[in-house]
Amino acid sequence: MCRWSFGYERSRNSGYRRLNKQRSVFPSDTALLKALYLATHKIAKKWTMPLRNWCRVLGELEIMYPDRLG
Repeated sequence: MCRWSFGYERSRNSGYRRLNKQRSVFPSDTALLKALYLATHKIAKKWTMPLRNWCRVLGELEIMYPDRLG
């Protein structure tokens, strides 16, 4: 199991929980997707540390998914 993204996932999930506490009812699926997109964008601005071993991870992803990464 890959554990290099654990801190990232905790940060993202706490941001989504905050969004859910602020507004628990969305008028449509599109409104929910837009809110999640904006929350993700806002959360990502806080990430300043580079991921450990990112070059290695990127290399492994290129081997596993050659058609998606180039």
